[in-house]
Amino acid sequence: MAAGLQVFGQPASTDVARVLTCLFEKDLEFELVRIDTFKKEHKLPEFIKLRDPTGQVTFKHGDKTHVDSRAICRYLCTQFPEDGNRAIYGTGSLERASIEQWLQAEAQSFDGPSSQLVFHLAFAPQLNLTPDEAHIAENERKLQQMLSVYDEILAKNQYLAGDEFTLADLSHLPSSHYITSTQRGRKLFTSKKHVARWYDAISSRPSWQQVVKMQSEHPGTFE
Repeated sequence: MAAGLQVFGQPASTDVARVLTCLFEKDLEFELVRIDTFKKEHKLPEFIKLRDPTGQVTFKHGDKTHVDSRAICRYLCTQFPEDGNRAIYGTGSLERASIEQWLQAEAQSFDGPSSQLVFHLAFAPQLNLTPDEAHIAENERKLQQMLSVYDEILAKNQYLAGDEFTLADLSHLPSSHYITSTQRGRKLFTSKKHVARWYDAISSRPSWQQVVKMQSEHPGTFE
């Protein structure tokens, strides 16, 4: 049984959402400490010590502190292998190696353009910012290239690393959710048959739906 798991951040953050989804998949109890709790007392020693330099997510388990969302997910899966979804990080070395390949692909090639599109398509309109069409088009092109590769793999597999939902799929959810919440971004996913099927499957998982509910109840502030 997990004890003393704390997540510091806002569910609206893609990094925080990634960690929350993993916690729900692993059926682990945790405390979410929202960053805005510290807004009026942002100089508290505990907050300064825990805060991730990017301001996105901080995870604490006992005396251990982690600030990278993907590393936190790996930690949860290795620290609590028998809890919740046992297959999410693979049940053997070959499966885990495949999952790691996709986690690296997501971090190195998917995250960059998708994060840019999240900001420019989903967040910028809320901030009344003028869209940079050239920048958007360039990142759409990069993401399309990645999704074309995904579509070929997903024509053979139910999920990226095989026929089971894993961290490889989970890690894509937060940014994909924001992109597909816009009409322009949704087309990037629906234009590819197997990617569309895959995204429908992973985004309908109860773990992710719990995170979406948390986001809607406590929308983030973009300051």
